[in-house]
Amino acid sequence: MIGNDVWQAAEFLRQGKLVAIPTETVYGLAGNALDGEAVAAIFETKGRPSFNPLIVHISGLDVLDRYCEAIPELLMPLAERYMPGPLTLLLNKKETIPDLVTAGSERVAIRIPRHTLTQQLLSILDFPLAAPSANPFGYISPTTAQHVQAQLGDKIPYILDGGPCEVGLESTIVGIGENGITIYRKGGLAIEDVEAITGPVFVMEHSASQPDAPGMLSSHYAPRRPLIMGDLATLVQKFGSRHIAVITFKEEGIKLQNGYVRTLSPKGDLREAAQNLFGVLRECDEMPVQMILAEWMPERGLGRAINDRLKRASVGIGNT
Repeated sequence: MIGNDVWQAAEFLRQGKLVAIPTETVYGLAGNALDGEAVAAIFETKGRPSFNPLIVHISGLDVLDRYCEAIPELLMPLAERYMPGPLTLLLNKKETIPDLVTAGSERVAIRIPRHTLTQQLLSILDFPLAAPSANPFGYISPTTAQHVQAQLGDKIPYILDGGPCEVGLESTIVGIGENGITIYRKGGLAIEDVEAITGPVFVMEHSASQPDAPGMLSSHYAPRRPLIMGDLATLVQKFGSRHIAVITFKEEGIKLQNGYVRTLSPKGDLREAAQNLFGVLRECDEMPVQMILAEWMPERGLGRAINDRLKRASVGIGNT
């Protein structure tokens, strides 16, 4: 069931059930983070491996000390600027957070979502919400309530509809590592925006085994159709005789005999491209095509996070 009744969503969550929630980044599959059975249901419903930790969503910085240790001094200016927002901090957890949430790690990923409906929801609950993206594990993340309905609608009792997601990419995860301030996952907060506050940071690439933080596995966000990245002119020349879908950053005048062209941002705006990415991937995946071809985004701003998602969506395909 899709609706915008925060109180109804809260009642399901209090009963230990799962609810899809809107955030400014993507829609999340939420359950009581302090209830082991609810957390286990998240893994089961998504088909997510239990060694992949979850993000815990809280209502504000004023309740943070219930679930984790104080924010390190080096990260406090960042928290004050971007919480609420598309920022997740990796912090030392307290015993109130079940080990299942963190996959046994002593650190928990904490986020304060900026979306009005979810802020209202968190404010009337007396527990935080564990909430990975509301999609089957490894598939494209949802950015509308309808995306969730198509994928998980028969598995959860309620989808809180907050409209299309404003950012469209998962949150950026930041913590303190061996190399100082570390970005564990590129996301909706650009690296440049982080560094404008913290100074230079170390960027950790994804891991194929035991991840340090949520969303770090090497293969993720993938459509069912093969996705090949590279120079579009070369790719179209090579595969143009097949039924294909092509994803461009901005309109480049590509013409196809047997296919479709989708542009992420006609005006060349990386924020608009990020907002449209998962929706366009999903649209292409539903087309009658044999494969999807896409070009790399400019390696700046949110282009880095878009490239990160595209790279992981195309792992093993043999990119050019």
